Amino acid sequence: MPQGAEWLVILAIVVLVFGAAKLPDLARSSGQALRIFKTETKNLRDNDDDDDPKSPEQREIELRNEAQAQAEARSETPGEVLRERRDDTTA
Repeated sequence: MPQGAEWLVILAIVVLVFGAAKLPDLARSSGQALRIFKTETKNLRDNDDDDDPKSPEQREIELRNEAQAQAEARSETPGEVLRERRDDTTA
């Protein structure tokens, strides 16, 4: 098990490889992946047969991906497309 000095070396290598600016994004995406994995394993254990077994995180990811694809097709920003989609679903 690494002790204090080894952890500092490991942390320095991670910062050099990924860069300090990318670490928050890396941590965020890792956390999101773990939440999705946890939800999926829970659904498998529960043997859920719902109409929409997707987690809220999965639905949000799909919504963002669709918005990005639509934005690229219309030369808009994904945020504009997401706002339109959310307005359509709340109406």
